[in-house]
Amino acid sequence: MLNKNSSEDTLRSLGLMTLGSRLKRLGERLQAEVQPILSELAPPVAAGQHPLLAALSKHSALTVGELAALLGVAQPGITRAVGQLAGIGLVAVTTAAEDGRRRLVSLSPHGVAFVAAAREGVWLRVEKAVADLCAGFGDELLAHIGSIEDGLARKPLTARAVEERQDDLA
Repeated sequence: MLNKNSSEDTLRSLGLMTLGSRLKRLGERLQAEVQPILSELAPPVAAGQHPLLAALSKHSALTVGELAALLGVAQPGITRAVGQLAGIGLVAVTTAAEDGRRRLVSLSPHGVAFVAAAREGVWLRVEKAVADLCAGFGDELLAHIGSIEDGLARKPLTARAVEERQDDLA
């Protein structure tokens, strides 16, 4: 029986085997803690949708596929987020003039104002709060995360596991 006062963290104790689960847990916690800060803006927008708004602010009009590639998120998730953001008037979806099959997503005028307010207010506060949390190792942490992402792009974990199995069998 588990002691209710136990401070055991099974994910932490399993080391690198559960790195993905720990990163997911950490990401969900950070987003949950950021949400009340972001909710100071109107209309309220989920924490996970702010990077999409930032991408549109930087790149202007993009297709759903381009947004998915820029953010490293699956297209169905982007399509859902775009629909929600369009529903509250922050993005506009139009048909490309040169190709009627392409739908372009861009910030609406209301979205441009929203991003400007977010950038000057809550995004800056969130950035500073996370920098405070990561004081002394933030740049190193980001470099390590980038290395993991690059490594997975070069060779997926499944391929690495197959190689390990072959080495074990040899």
